[in-house]
Amino acid sequence: MRIGVDLGGTKIEAIAIDDDGTTLLRRRVPTPVSDYPATLVAICDLVRDLEGSLSREGSVGLGSPGSLSLKTGRLKNANSTVLNGKALDCDISARLDRPIRLENDANCFALSEAVDGAARHCEVVFGVILGTGVGGGLVIRRQVLTGRNRIAGEWGHNPLPWPRDDERPGPRCYCGNYGCIETFISGPALARQYELLTRQRLTARQVSEAAQEGDAAAAECLSIYEDRLSRSLASVVNVVDPDAIVLGGGLSNIKRLYVGLQPSIKRFVFTDSFSTEILQAAHGDSSGVRGAAWLWPVSS
Repeated sequence: MRIGVDLGGTKIEAIAIDDDGTTLLRRRVPTPVSDYPATLVAICDLVRDLEGSLSREGSVGLGSPGSLSLKTGRLKNANSTVLNGKALDCDISARLDRPIRLENDANCFALSEAVDGAARHCEVVFGVILGTGVGGGLVIRRQVLTGRNRIAGEWGHNPLPWPRDDERPGPRCYCGNYGCIETFISGPALARQYELLTRQRLTARQVSEAAQEGDAAAAECLSIYEDRLSRSLASVVNVVDPDAIVLGGGLSNIKRLYVGLQPSIKRFVFTDSFSTEILQAAHGDSSGVRGAAWLWPVSS
């Protein structure tokens, strides 16, 4: 049995799965607000709850925002800032009295979809989370590629490719730079684009729904969004050339993306043919927690 834990900004979810991927049990609790010690307790209590209910002990994988610094061994780049500078893996391991594996939440998402999700038939998979932020993970032959500096897949902090004059220098990003991909194709970015056009405030989900109902401004916003997403993904394809790109997060529910993205990306990639599949996540919101469980391979 393997246990996965997904540490999110508002919830902590844990799942127990068998070696064939069958879900045995699932639990979810709210994430303690700005309270690191309480977060440790909540994670460990979830693991013990699953194991007690199933009368079995399992391997434990944890998906978290940010990544472990090679320099310090502590978390960096987490948008849940209370985690930054903390040795999360060591702290959980000590409390559970066993080794655990920790990986970036977007990497866990990509791993889940590569192992038994939408891209289970592919060798090279780029997983994308389109939500409040823009995460990414790269999986090759069912192994997460973290990279020399543990930032592989962080495509959201490259500049928007092929920018137009009205896109320069771009919005300021929380990382300190201007014009990062994340500032153009995240959920808040789509909402901001609609407000620029209409001076009305809608959430990204509401913009998508308005477009389906015939709102011309919302439809224009989605066209702009699709173009920017296409350029951004094309820059990834030109470097990695994956077999599939799997979309997750709230914006992955925009159905038109699975019709328009493939031909739109093709305009920017350096090839005369383009066959990379654009797929919606098979496991939806559960991909991250399942991927955390798959951090321990079946052979372990």
